[in-house]
Amino acid sequence: QVQFVESGGGLVQPGGSLTLTCAAPGISFGLYAMAWYHQAPGKERELVATIDIAGTPSYTDSVEGRFIISRDSAQNTVYLQMYSLKPEDTAAYYCNTFPNFDAWGQGTQVTVSA
Repeated sequence: QVQFVESGGGLVQPGGSLTLTCAAPGISFGLYAMAWYHQAPGKERELVATIDIAGTPSYTDSVEGRFIISRDSAQNTVYLQMYSLKPEDTAAYYCNTFPNFDAWGQGTQVTVSA
């Protein structure tokens, strides 16, 4: 069963940092590129970062230089280290494969506010 379990979100001040974690126990993790997506209130879900099976990352322009995506294939886990957070990073964050499965986890909320 495809399952994604995200954690690590919270409330942080502008300029702060967070690390998100995603466990994906129900897939053959090593066969898939993985990604983080976010969805801000009233907006559609958007891609944030991807990492291929070789560990090569890719980022959208809005997070390039501030976020780091990584994966641990032994643990079926993908991470998103977030630095220099901005209020516009406020969103629910989800992980999935890339391209994504139809099934999504509950996500983890990141709120950047003073």
